[in-house]
Amino acid sequence: MNRQKLRQRVFQHSEQILSEKGYVSPIDVLLKLERLTPKEVEDWRFKRTPHLERSMRGSLPSQNFVLKTIREFAQKKGLKPSFTFYKKWGKGPKQRLQFSKSGTKAIEERYATHYISK
Repeated sequence: MNRQKLRQRVFQHSEQILSEKGYVSPIDVLLKLERLTPKEVEDWRFKRTPHLERSMRGSLPSQNFVLKTIREFAQKKGLKPSFTFYKKWGKGPKQRLQFSKSGTKAIEERYATHYISK
């Protein structure tokens, strides 16, 4: 899929998610784009998968483009960025979940930022 078509789909799904939930999260958009399945997200939330990028379909540059496009959508809609702390579900200590293999702070923040209606 070319970037123009991907951008349109990200905007379309983001609009739909915003109207349903009142906020947009990268995970919700990636689920709508079928880059992730609910089972893969659940496995990550229970820490059966070390990082979410491992389960994603598409190249890393493509995922980065999706994240940038979500941020662009949020800016155009006047949404407020809100960092969300993702922690492990289930029993045991509540550990912070990792989105990327590298664990780079900037990348982790892009995935963990929700965009909320003001």
